[in-house]
Amino acid sequence: MKKLSITFFVLFLGMNAKAQTEPAQSDSTKVLEEVEVTAIAKRKIETELKMSVSVDEFLASSDNISFIKRGAYAWEPLLNNMSTERSTVTIDGMHIFGACTDKMDPVTSYVESNNLSTIDITSGQEGSLHGATVAGSIDLKRKSTPFGLARKWSGAYQTGFEFNNKQFFNLGNLSYSSDKFVADGSIAFRKAGNYYDGNNDEVLHSQYNKFNSSLGLAYKTSSLSSVRVDAIFDMAKDVGFPALPMDLWLSRAIITSAAYKKLFEEGLVRAWDTKLYFNAIEHYMDDTKRPENLVHMDMPGWSTTYGLVSRANLKRGEYSGDIQLNVYENLSIAEMTMYPQDRSNRTMFAYSWPWVTTRFAGLSMNNSWDISEASRLNLGGSLGWNYNRSKYVEFNWIFHPGTPQEKNRILPGLHASYQLNIKQFDFSVGAGYGHRAPSVSEGYGYYIYNSFDRYDYIGNPDLKNEISYEANASAGFRNERMGIEATANYFHIQHYIVGRILSLGSPMNYQSVDVKGYTSLNYATLFNMALNANYDILPHLHWKGTLRYARATDDKGGNLPFIRPLSYQTSLHFMHREFGVQTSLNGDFAHDDYSPEYGEDLTPAYSIWNISADYTISFKNFKTVLQVGAENLFNKYYSTYADWGNIPRMGRNIFTSMKFSF
Repeated sequence: MKKLSITFFVLFLGMNAKAQTEPAQSDSTKVLEEVEVTAIAKRKIETELKMSVSVDEFLASSDNISFIKRGAYAWEPLLNNMSTERSTVTIDGMHIFGACTDKMDPVTSYVESNNLSTIDITSGQEGSLHGATVAGSIDLKRKSTPFGLARKWSGAYQTGFEFNNKQFFNLGNLSYSSDKFVADGSIAFRKAGNYYDGNNDEVLHSQYNKFNSSLGLAYKTSSLSSVRVDAIFDMAKDVGFPALPMDLWLSRAIITSAAYKKLFEEGLVRAWDTKLYFNAIEHYMDDTKRPENLVHMDMPGWSTTYGLVSRANLKRGEYSGDIQLNVYENLSIAEMTMYPQDRSNRTMFAYSWPWVTTRFAGLSMNNSWDISEASRLNLGGSLGWNYNRSKYVEFNWIFHPGTPQEKNRILPGLHASYQLNIKQFDFSVGAGYGHRAPSVSEGYGYYIYNSFDRYDYIGNPDLKNEISYEANASAGFRNERMGIEATANYFHIQHYIVGRILSLGSPMNYQSVDVKGYTSLNYATLFNMALNANYDILPHLHWKGTLRYARATDDKGGNLPFIRPLSYQTSLHFMHREFGVQTSLNGDFAHDDYSPEYGEDLTPAYSIWNISADYTISFKNFKTVLQVGAENLFNKYYSTYADWGNIPRMGRNIFTSMKFSF
């Protein structure tokens, strides 16, 4: 593996050395194109209804992302109705792994909306550029101010208050740009109390307190090259999870990187970007504020990752492509200590993640050919190597005697698609094939309590790779006043990993009913479909509508859990000069295709109406936007299929926000 990494590094050095012999021009067209793309992306982390959205709220506006909610903070994103084990979530291509066995710290919880420029969501095997995946990839891209802007200083400050949970937030960012030096900084603070449901009952343990800051510094080493260092620090304290028997006392993360970027005016390679990164996460669950617990438990976790990502952009004639090398090493540790009522006495200690090391190295490539002005062919693939080692393998031997301490896996992937444009019509069709390795919990977890179905879960290091066969298609029509698009994908996944009741072992958590072990089904199938439409009713009045449907079954025809029922959203947006009004109606149909085997039950249909209004004040280079609105205007009491333990959602929430930018 070391030889492979050295080979690719030398290859990239060779590309760089060759390019440096070519004359450089200070007015590069490529630089101007990059500035334009970045400027457009900066306006994306908000929705039409609400400009003060969190990262979770922004992702929820995507067609193919839903969330499992265990409280008001740190929602678990589901891409194509699949759990986070089956997707790749990165920050600027950097791999980061949570430190909580209960998934209470997804990667999306360690960034804030004001330090991101955009979020790239890629479905299925097309997302394999960032590593082996089944569901796809979510890449959170940080803000990066271009060099040499006419206005050296720019920034924004946003504050607001939400009345339901008394949330107060402050978001600020500041950027400096000169011909040689760029600096980006941000700071964010959110504090919220318990929220109230549609019956005006307080949902206990739903508070949270979050602080986030980031800093990025870039220096232009030549007219076509630069270096950049970035850091993010995130801390959450006193976070309640009403759906769990425990809360979060403290979560901290430091995410750092150093990158070198080189642009080329001629030749096949047009850009080369290489980044070294390091991140460390610590996560401490706490149940001392839950007097109903008969047995107290401490559950700290740590995750440390070192990595390299190197990407080259290719362009020649009608061909364009990306080739990316991903290398990382992660160490995941989670402890579990159980105490009697007298916490001075310790009764039991175990590693729920027994010091599991994961090493990954993979090469991915995406290629596009413009066959004609109306058609394009995309072809790509990936090949990865995944290595796991459990330091304390005796925990795994209890249920899987003799299982090896180390495990190597090869993870291939392929994808292809064809796009066709005929006047006002767009069509696409594609297919994919890929593998993924079991996650740390699936492979090495030891008595991980799942409060949804109330089972303790045991990992299995000998699980086979999941193998995904995918097909996707889309069709759309657009003219000056309206547009409509339908998209669909289908996944046939062999060796689909789920939890099944074990014939041996007894539960360790007093709340558990039994023990489940991760095992593989012969296969599972998932189908997702979305229909989007928009229409300009008047020059200042616009309508949008979305309809989503999903269906998923196992090899026996049984329902898989957390599959979104038929859902819809319709909205109107009125804009005239400095004034805007937005209103939306969204909801789910009844969740009839639920899975009792995995702890699900029937959730009834619901509809939620939201409304907001904003006013913009501009003066020279300064702009202020004032917004007021209400979510769940009619104070509907409801719970969705994805609310852990049927915890109710927030009732009527009036929100205010002010954003000042220059």
